[in-house]
Amino acid sequence: MALGFFALALFLFITFDSDIAPSSTASAASSEGVEVQVTYGTVLKLMHEKTKFRLHSHDVPYGSGSGQQSVTGFPSVDDSNSYWIVRPEPGTSAKQGDPIKSGTIIRLQHMRTRKWLHSHLHASPISGNLEVSCFGGESESDTGDYWKLIIEGSGKTWKQDQKIRLQHIDTGGYLHSHDKKYSRIAGGQQEVCGVREKRADNVWLAAEGVYLPVTESK
Repeated sequence: MALGFFALALFLFITFDSDIAPSSTASAASSEGVEVQVTYGTVLKLMHEKTKFRLHSHDVPYGSGSGQQSVTGFPSVDDSNSYWIVRPEPGTSAKQGDPIKSGTIIRLQHMRTRKWLHSHLHASPISGNLEVSCFGGESESDTGDYWKLIIEGSGKTWKQDQKIRLQHIDTGGYLHSHDKKYSRIAGGQQEVCGVREKRADNVWLAAEGVYLPVTESK
C-alpha cells in the first residue's frame, strides 16, 4: 500500500507540476529515522499537528467574506486536493532543490487548481478570525500569498515531520486550524483561518509528499 501511495504521489507531481522537469529525481517521503529536507519544488501535504487533518482546498468558493476559493482541514490522508507545491518568494535567487531556512518567506501553490494559499482581513466563516483562501494563478500572485516559515525548536532548515508555523506577512496571522467543523458545503472538514497569537493550534508538519533531493552547492 505504501508503494502504491508513493507511486500515485509521483504521478501527480509530474502530471500537475509541468514547470519541473520530469527527469528530476524525486524521493517520496523518508525511511525510518532519516531526516528529509523540504526544498523548493517539494509537493507535500501539511498536517495540522493537533488534529492530524491535512491542509486542503478545492474549487468551491466561500459563501461569505472574499468569495475566493475555500481552504479547509481534511480528515482523510487519501485526497489529492491536499497537495501543495512549495515555491519561493518572487524575485529571489532560490531555485528548485534549495533547502529552506527558518525565517524565509515562501508561497504554497495548490497543486490541482494552481492558486496560492492566501490571507487577508476578511472574517473566516465559522470563528470570525482572518480568512484563509486560495487566490490567483500561475501569472497572478501578490503579497497576500507570502508566508514566513518559522521552525519550532533548534532546527535551521525545514525538514519533514518537523513542527513549523507559517505567519502571514500582510496580516501577521498564523496559519491556524481547530476542531470547529463545517456542516454543509464542506461537511466534516475543519475551518482553517489566521490568528495573530501563537497557539498550539497553529503548529503544522510536512507529511506525505514527493521530496526532491537537495541541490548541491558548487
